[in-house]
Amino acid sequence: MSVWGLSGPERLRRQLSRIFGTSVVAGLDAVPPGSALLLLRGDFLYDMRVLRALIESKRDVILVTGPARTPVAVLGRDGAGGPPLHLLRGGAPSAADSKSMLTPQELAAGFDKSLRKNEAPWVYPIRTDNQPSLEQELFDGAYKGVTDLVTRWLWPRPAFLATKLCVRLGLSPNQVTLCGLALAVLAGVAFWRAHFGLGLLLGWCMTFLDTVDGKLARVTVSYSRFGDVLDHGLDLIHPPLWYLAWGMGLDATWTGPWPVSVPLWLMFAGYLGGRLCEGSFQLLVAPFSMFLWRPLDSFNRLITARRNPNLLLLTGTWYAGRPDLGLWLVAIWHGLSALFLAIRWAQARSTRRRNGPLKSWLETIDPIRDRDSVAVRMFTRRPAEISERIDAG
Repeated sequence: MSVWGLSGPERLRRQLSRIFGTSVVAGLDAVPPGSALLLLRGDFLYDMRVLRALIESKRDVILVTGPARTPVAVLGRDGAGGPPLHLLRGGAPSAADSKSMLTPQELAAGFDKSLRKNEAPWVYPIRTDNQPSLEQELFDGAYKGVTDLVTRWLWPRPAFLATKLCVRLGLSPNQVTLCGLALAVLAGVAFWRAHFGLGLLLGWCMTFLDTVDGKLARVTVSYSRFGDVLDHGLDLIHPPLWYLAWGMGLDATWTGPWPVSVPLWLMFAGYLGGRLCEGSFQLLVAPFSMFLWRPLDSFNRLITARRNPNLLLLTGTWYAGRPDLGLWLVAIWHGLSALFLAIRWAQARSTRRRNGPLKSWLETIDPIRDRDSVAVRMFTRRPAEISERIDAG
């Protein structure tokens, strides 16, 4: 049975191929003597964090999951005869085996700084009755925990359906990204020619595909270094060019005490200042996104001056017949956002000098114990709810 178009063994092969220093062999005879050997059941789905933790483990591990503590993977370091293979075939564990048993939550950390979230590591059985739930869970798990309000609340359902369609059509994430690139260029041309309504339609379609390509890459384990650079490079470059094109489209009809270049320069200054704050934070202050430092920063990420919140401003003012006001609002919002980020940067730097290395608030919370917190409810999911959905199919 396939999940997002991949069988369990094929998904495992793709996942393991992305972990440096691993190789997949056809049989136990192909294992070099003395090598660490990891055996995994192909009828289970594995969190990438769990696989990495297994590979990086310094001791032998028997990975168990579920209330019955079913063995699903064994890691041994004595060549082909080391790992207790019989456990994966339903054999009873010995007393020595029991000492090596770990659950996914005991093996891997819940904090995932790349996806900006804290969720319990998981391993799920693949069954015919739970395929829809598995696909939904893999898709939900591919979402960043801290992101903007449009991506968080508007795109999930249509993006799920679009990702399903892409899998059915055999489209790759890079093809979706290139389609988004074409839409970004066309939106910029439309803005430049003062076709603001058409440009906004193309722009919103582009932002939607920007969500779909990342989710498609993660659920099909088909992400690549080239795709990552292409996607993030496009995200970095096109927003200020859109605002420039919007200003050029307004230039012929612009009225007011200042030329159109004034809000454009303010916008570029705010955009560059905000990006410098974000980049230098990870370089000089802490090894994670500055939007993960405190709950306040995560709430700020919902509305900070990024493309999607800015498109909301432009769309609202265009609909009201004031696209000129939209440019001013984007410029002002960029300036305010950059100022807020600069203040938070300075506060974080000062806190680090006084107290030592910083930790993200997501590293220090328990998604169950701290459920009464608004931030925890907003930016994390209850592990019990996820497991119940998978078990119920």
